[in-house]
Formats: sequence, structure tokens, C-alpha cells
Amino acid sequence: MTPAKAPSGSPSSPPSPAVRDVPAGGSPGTRRRHNAAALTAGLVLLAVLLLGAVALSLVVGSGSVSPHDVWAGLFHPDLTVRGQLVVQEVRIPRTLAGLLAGVALGLAGAVMQGVTRNPLADPTLLGVNSGASVAVVFAMSVLSLTEPSQYIWFGFLGACLASVLVYGVASFGREGATPIKLALAGSAATALLISLTDAMLLTDSLTYDQFRFWQVGSLNGRDVDVLLQALPFIVVGAVLALSMGSRLNGLALGDDVARGLGQRVGVARLLGAASVVLLCGAATAVAGPIGFVGLAVPHVARLLTGPDHRWLLPYSALLAPVLLLVADVVGRVIAPPGEVQVGVVTAAVGCVPFIWLVRRRGQVGL
Repeated sequence: MTPAKAPSGSPSSPPSPAVRDVPAGGSPGTRRRHNAAALTAGLVLLAVLLLGAVALSLVVGSGSVSPHDVWAGLFHPDLTVRGQLVVQEVRIPRTLAGLLAGVALGLAGAVMQGVTRNPLADPTLLGVNSGASVAVVFAMSVLSLTEPSQYIWFGFLGACLASVLVYGVASFGREGATPIKLALAGSAATALLISLTDAMLLTDSLTYDQFRFWQVGSLNGRDVDVLLQALPFIVVGAVLALSMGSRLNGLALGDDVARGLGQRVGVARLLGAASVVLLCGAATAVAGPIGFVGLAVPHVARLLTGPDHRWLLPYSALLAPVLLLVADVVGRVIAPPGEVQVGVVTAAVGCVPFIWLVRRRGQVGL
């Protein structure tokens, strides 16, 4: 008696090579293409949101400006019309400042967290804000500079020098600037610079009154000339940061693995630090030492993109100016006829989703 043939597809029949080799969710190449398409669509959506935030920043404020005045003020302004004058002299520079500072802070935060492998790292880790603060206080108190266009470049210089100091101290030793040494050197330098700032402020009450408004961070009253001077630094820093996606992916696996993949870990960290110095120094010159944006935005971006820095960096570059511009608009309207500085609003607006993210994931990690 001949045994019956097993029906096609039964457990006794070996699967065909075509069925055996294709995963249930499709081929890896297909999944990668679908993932890339979804992430590209996300970037397009973020770009649309950013355009909406720009439009909101131009239209909404403590004073009433009609959409017609906004349109005319952008393309063919008549400065005898009050609404168009406000758009030209106040809202366009303010919006541009938010765009530049937001892009810089978002990228700098993502690079810092990647270079140090520290989920709580932000631009302050390299002493950027404290270095900028002590230089601005020196310019106000010792050199008697009173105009923002005069002393903000001292903030840029102070941010650069403090970052170089921190990286130089962390580079001592055979291992070079490891994440732990960067964090320790940054904390020590920040404590020293803050003490110097406080010492100067305690002896000069007039400087303190002037400095406290700069220290909070603001987009108001920014001169277009200052923005144009800061633009090259932000462009160079942004290009450098966006080119580091693969290097940061390697560093995230650990120094030994990164070296095994052919990376020069010290060079990668040095390039990352250079991009952070350029971006944070220019952002500080434009808007003052605005905190929290560089810390929170990369975590939100990572929730959308995963750990791949090739996508995380451009997402952060678009998310941060959206947050900054929306926070600035909120600050204009919540306390009429005055306004709340954007540095205060970013912390208040951003802390709620950040706390939700921490509770949802149990921790904020890379």
C-alpha cells in the first residue's frame, strides 16, 4: 500500500525557498524603504508645521496686525502703515531669530547627547551658557556696554572659550575626552564660571538689572545685522552636525565597537564639540542662553525616528524652531500688555511633554 502524498503546504512538506527566505513582514529592503518613506513624510510634515509656526509668529502678537499688513509688510512694505512697520521692524527679525536659534539649539542638543552618550546632556554640558554669561557680565560691568548689538558677541566669545576649556581639560590622559570626563569637566567649569558671574553681579546692581533680562533668553529686539553676522556660524555648525549622523551612530555603540568599525573616536568627538561650539555660541549671541530646548527636543525626535542619528538630527533641527516660535507667541499673548520672555515659556511649555515621555518610557535613553 503506497503512502498518501502529503498535501501541499502541510507540515510534512518543506517550504519552498521563496517562502522560507522572505520574512513575514516583507523583505528587509522593503521594510527599510517603507521606513525611509515614513520618516521622509514626517520631515515634510514637520516642515509644514514650521511654516505654520512662522506664519503664527508674524501674525500674532500683543499688537493687532491684519493678515493683509503681514503680507504687504513681507513683500512690498509701506512703512507709513503701522501694521506693516511692526512686521518689518519687529516681527520679521524676531521670527528669524527664533528660526536660527531653534535650529542651532536642536542640533546642538542632539549632537551633545550622541557624543557623550548621556541622555541628560544639553549644550550647557560644555559650559556654553555659563561661559557666555560671564563674558556678557564682563562686557556690561567692566567695559560699560549697554546695547545688545555690542555685548552679545562677548557672549559668543565666552561660549567658545568655555567649550574649548572644557574639551581641553577632558582630553588630558591616555583615553582622551571620554563621555564621563566631558561631563565632569563641564560641571566643574560651569560651577567656576557661575561663581565668577555672581561675584561681578554682587558688586554692580546696575549690571544685574540689565543682565537678568538677557539671562532669561529672548527673541525680542534683535537687530537684523546681528542675525546676519550669526548666520555663517550657524550654517557651518549645522552642516557639520548633519554630516555626523553615521559617526554618532558608531559612538552610540561604544568606543571599542566604533574603533572596530574604522572610526577615529577622538576626531568624531572633536568634530561634534566644534559643531556644538559654533551652534551654541551663535544661538547665545542671537537669543541669549535659552535652556531646555537642547535637552528636550532630541528626546521627542528620538521618539519619532528611533536611535538613527541620520534621521534624528534633521528632525531635531525642525522640531526645535517650532517649539521656540510657538513658545514666543504664547509669551506675547498670556500677559498683555507686556510679555513673558521665551526662555521662561520654553521650560513651561516643554516640561509637560518631557515628563510624560519620561513616565511613558520609564527613562530617557539613547
